[in-house]
Amino acid sequence: MKIGIIGTGNMGTILIEALIDGKAVSPSSMVITNRTKTKAMLLKDKYKNLRVEENAAEVASQSDLVFICVKPLDVFPILNEMNPHLNNRKCIISITSPIDPNQLEAKTACSVARVIPSITNRALAGVTLLTYGEHCSENWKTKLESLFAKISVPVTIDEKITRVASDIVSCGPAFFTYLLQRFIFAAVKETEIDQVTATVLASEMIVGLGELIKQGHYTLPSLQEKVCVKGGITGEGIKVMEDELGDLFEHVFQATHNKFNEDLEKVDTQFNKH
Repeated sequence: MKIGIIGTGNMGTILIEALIDGKAVSPSSMVITNRTKTKAMLLKDKYKNLRVEENAAEVASQSDLVFICVKPLDVFPILNEMNPHLNNRKCIISITSPIDPNQLEAKTACSVARVIPSITNRALAGVTLLTYGEHCSENWKTKLESLFAKISVPVTIDEKITRVASDIVSCGPAFFTYLLQRFIFAAVKETEIDQVTATVLASEMIVGLGELIKQGHYTLPSLQEKVCVKGGITGEGIKVMEDELGDLFEHVFQATHNKFNEDLEKVDTQFNKH
């Protein structure tokens, strides 16, 4: 299977690196392009047999499966450029949440899916979210799930939970990295620990926490219960968090959904133009 990647920004690059390093595909079976060719050539320097083409049409003509890894408003113009080289044996994938797979399906003859990756996929871990177009073939569904199982845990989701699922899987690493940094900064500010030491301790703690959950030793509630001994120091810290956290995460989801709705309106306008 020949795989094309259009767009080698952050997520496009993560997909390329994860798929190759995870042995899901070989560099020689992948063809890529990017508006700024120097970014694409950096990847070719790393993976010698990777092919770099001049534009999306050339990628589409050589690929069975094409990932469109660009900003939402650039998707439909690129699809128009690709369309002469697409047919019902091929599949295209958008990785951006505001693009409904059925919108793409209305503009092309091939199978369509949306895949929302996560930065955690670079470590061949975490979740990849999949949503299929109404007419996506069963053959492509099977191929996509097999492909992404090599770099992640593929989870098929309903369209209506796209934003919140993406918040958890794709935005979550940034949200919790921010909280972890604030945790470190507070430790440095309030105690005699230095930032380097605090960062090492916090980073190793979060890795260990992930392993405990991954290996099934604890659920989230049972882990907290195990550490939070009645009358102990952890409990005092939890009390402060309960008092001060408030509706923080509710407000986070409200903000992301508001922005998502704005993006949906822009995408709908772009869809109607094309």
